[in-house]
Amino acid sequence: MDTLLPIQDRGGPAQPLLLATGLRKHFPVAGGLLGRTTKVVRAVDDLTLSVAKGETLGVVGESGCGKSTVARLLIRLIKPDKGTMVLDGDPVDEPHGITVNELRRQVQMVFQDSYASLNPRLTIAETLAFAPRAHGLPAAEARERVRDLLSKVGLDPANYATRYPHELSGGQRQRVNIARALALRPRLIILDEAVSALDKSVEAQVLNMLVDLKTELDLTYVFISHDLNVVQYLSDRVLVMYLGKIVELGPVEAIYGNPQHPYTRALLSARPSMDPRKRTHEAPIQGDPPNPIDPPSGCRFRTRCPFAEDVCARLEPPLADAGAQAVACHMRVSGSGHSKAVAA
Repeated sequence: MDTLLPIQDRGGPAQPLLLATGLRKHFPVAGGLLGRTTKVVRAVDDLTLSVAKGETLGVVGESGCGKSTVARLLIRLIKPDKGTMVLDGDPVDEPHGITVNELRRQVQMVFQDSYASLNPRLTIAETLAFAPRAHGLPAAEARERVRDLLSKVGLDPANYATRYPHELSGGQRQRVNIARALALRPRLIILDEAVSALDKSVEAQVLNMLVDLKTELDLTYVFISHDLNVVQYLSDRVLVMYLGKIVELGPVEAIYGNPQHPYTRALLSARPSMDPRKRTHEAPIQGDPPNPIDPPSGCRFRTRCPFAEDVCARLEPPLADAGAQAVACHMRVSGSGHSKAVAA
């Protein structure tokens, strides 16, 4: 009998599966006298998000905006400098909550580099059986689970169980990584650029498989990607990050159909179009992102924003409701002092 049973829903559908409040992570930069830390990279700054049960939350933004750091904070591969996390009502790593090990029993992660994520000295069967065996599953049940996992990700157990990672293609290795993430029957899977290194035909197959697995196993996803089309296909809600901050958050239809933040509009405008009548004649966004060691005052996007005014330099805009989505922009805050601010 399988002894690693799925974790049951405790708080009901209205309670978020994962709630992170005020997460902050600054990485020290050595460079002072005798190598002392004088500056920090502000990778994630006071970020708050929730993930509802059964949803797919897409996370987008330019390289260096903090997406991968957020993923590692959520699974506690790195410890936040500040902030709290609650998993289905249980505080994480608190005196009366659950431990980090218990968090990772319910939250798993799939990384971008499919080869580096696997031990080259273990067969695929040994890789998939490792975590269940470490959690006390008997050997016979672990072998049965390996066969079931390989079948779920579209790999024939008879052909792939005894192979090593170097004998598989990139798409097959990523399927193995997804199977390994499912081995402990988690409730939330964080996918950090999990399909970005795959050919487009293989990427489509893996995306469709993720959709099927989500329905079959009642999973919740946090899907991180730079590919806006993939995020639109897979996500229920979208979170847009810029320089360690959330600039816009809302349902996928609202974000893609009526983006409110200038940065979100610029990202969507930069998408390549197959229609020759919709050619891009100038870059939707100018310049490079500022240095995260010394970010701009006020709104961090103001140095690249065509609508920036004095108030944008003086005050940081709050993440305020603007229709269907929440937006961090002075133009969307009534009485903010911006000339284009919405009327009260």
